[in-house]
Amino acid sequence: MVVYLDVIWFLNFLFDSLLLYLTAIILKRDFRYWRMFAGGFIGSIIILLSITPLNSISGHPITKMFFSIVMVLTTFGYKRFRYFVSSLMTLYLTTFLVGGILIGTHYFVQFDFQLSTSVILASVKGFGDPISWLFVVLGFPVAWYFSKRNVDSIEMTKIQYDQLIKVVVTINGTVFTFKGLIDSGNQLYDPITKVPVMFVSLKTKMEEVPDTLLKMATHSEDIILGTEPIDDDWHNRMRIIPYKVVGQDHQLIIALKPDRIMFEKDDESFIVDKGLVSFTLQHLSADDAFECIVHPKMLTTTRKVNGEIKVS
Repeated sequence: MVVYLDVIWFLNFLFDSLLLYLTAIILKRDFRYWRMFAGGFIGSIIILLSITPLNSISGHPITKMFFSIVMVLTTFGYKRFRYFVSSLMTLYLTTFLVGGILIGTHYFVQFDFQLSTSVILASVKGFGDPISWLFVVLGFPVAWYFSKRNVDSIEMTKIQYDQLIKVVVTINGTVFTFKGLIDSGNQLYDPITKVPVMFVSLKTKMEEVPDTLLKMATHSEDIILGTEPIDDDWHNRMRIIPYKVVGQDHQLIIALKPDRIMFEKDDESFIVDKGLVSFTLQHLSADDAFECIVHPKMLTTTRKVNGEIKVS
């Protein structure tokens, strides 16, 4: 079999550079492209060593570790030890992630459980056969893109998780517990009192909802127009809030003044001094990740349950 060393080297140089680029994306690191390609070039040198008298040590784990360290230092530099270690570990993570996708896909498609075909990626010693290299060349960009998209998805999930809080609403003697999402896009206020309004879905708590509250969530327009009567104790809590959504004219929604709104986060509890709640039966999250949309302004008017002021 004819081996074109220049092609093998160039592919490893390109793959190493792309892996460094993916590492920078994951860590949100600033870098210069020439440093990234310099790091990729250093990583590809190990391929050239495999045809020299140093062949016996080129595939040794210590040698590979050394080249990885130099690649990271060349691309990202050294600021502090933790900064360096996180870069190095993330480089290995991206290598195993992309390589694992390729190998898993290869054996899934080929049903090659004898490991008879070598898949080469990112500073691996052997050259492999033309079929393996063709698969790597075509599959690597797809695996790289798939990895990047999933890393972005994981990051967004983490960001959303960091913004989730436990919300406890007490209204007219009934206590509800929800998973709330702090959404800066929610800027709804009572136009008169300037009290912030949060949205709450009762879809998963139908059995716990009082009949009057359920009526207000399902027939809000009739209640606003006065064609559907409600009890006085609920009526005194009711506020009519103008509401506008994209593509529709101004609408009116019902918001209620609860007895108490409490947030729980990291084993601490905070009571909201001012807030209104608008109940709906619609799902606010397609995957039920949260059940209410918390107005960010509510977080600035909270106090700890023990009386200590958190923010003011």
